[in-house]
Amino acid sequence: MSALFKHVLACVDLGDVDSSKQVVLAAREIMSPDSILHIFTAVPDFGRSIVGSFFPDDFETTAIDKTREELHGFIDEQVPEGIRVQAVIGHGNIYEEILVAAEKVEADLIVIGSHRPELKDYLLGPNAARVVRHAPISVLVVRKT
Repeated sequence: MSALFKHVLACVDLGDVDSSKQVVLAAREIMSPDSILHIFTAVPDFGRSIVGSFFPDDFETTAIDKTREELHGFIDEQVPEGIRVQAVIGHGNIYEEILVAAEKVEADLIVIGSHRPELKDYLLGPNAARVVRHAPISVLVVRKT
């Protein structure tokens, strides 16, 4: 049987493990045995902003290394044996990095969580809304319960 979605990009926030578990579970539910699960997280880029000047020079490199370690731990805990999985880390603007990662892994579906929005966000959080608006592929939004 061929999968409807061969490459699924599940976007997780390692600071919100409960929501991230729901995203991975939703992605797993729509995958077939020949699908590949790409689990993505992003490290923000402070760049040359005024905020960046308050951090040590090697802060972003250290943050990426720590994130890689945390992401692999999350995958070990949340993805059962037998599922083909790849860790993907972006560095920069979250929604832009999601779109870049989706293109790189040739995703046919993005699965992303959305927090309970404030009134100004209407139905989705700002990153989820931007991904939905700009993605050239299907996006499944998992609402945190």
